[in-house]
Amino acid sequence: MRRETQNILLVLLGGALLKISFSGMYLRYVQKSLLPLLIAAGVVMIGLALFAIVTDIRRGRAEAAEAGHEHSSRSTWFLLLPVMAVFLISPPALGGDIVNSAADTNQTQRSRNLLGELPSGDVIPLSMTEFVTRTAWDESGTLDGRRVKLTGFLLRADGETYAARIAISCCAADARPLKVRLGGDVPALPDEQWVEVTGQVVPKSANETNSWVPSFTVDSFTPVAEPVEPYES
Repeated sequence: MRRETQNILLVLLGGALLKISFSGMYLRYVQKSLLPLLIAAGVVMIGLALFAIVTDIRRGRAEAAEAGHEHSSRSTWFLLLPVMAVFLISPPALGGDIVNSAADTNQTQRSRNLLGELPSGDVIPLSMTEFVTRTAWDESGTLDGRRVKLTGFLLRADGETYAARIAISCCAADARPLKVRLGGDVPALPDEQWVEVTGQVVPKSANETNSWVPSFTVDSFTPVAEPVEPYES
């Protein structure tokens, strides 16, 4: 690959990292805590490219490279296509496809963190991660009889309706699905519509037989926009 093409690739890759960082698109790929590293990587790439360009101009290598390698320029430009895709295409966040395709046993691989006390109040807002973890590991039944509010996207499979969420530890590559089986009055909304559901867990409904998927009796159901941070940790 010619040095000019290498430098252009570095500039575009660095620019792509900065674009997704400052536009918020990075949340579709990695956790929020990694934002400083993405920005630093983008700045370093652009800096290296600019340093190389200045060095080549001073040494006259750019002119020398043009004289005998014109035949290779067409193929190297194809390498820019994946980079341009980052600028032109905004991929959706992971959704129902990964929940359906992933083994349900992935939900049993979460860590057994110590569960803290539930907050007081008529309705307890919980992440899907904490709710599913509590229904699987909290044998004292602290959620029984408590009204809980969950946020997730709708998913239908095998005649059942679920509220689902994707959790990641670092980035989208280690995504794992979480889902809750919904019962009660569930409106006919399209799959992957984001919703807030309020209701109560069905005691002892999460077990090894159903891959630790709890059942949830809905008493309130509200469509919402996709969260800015679609993934949980």
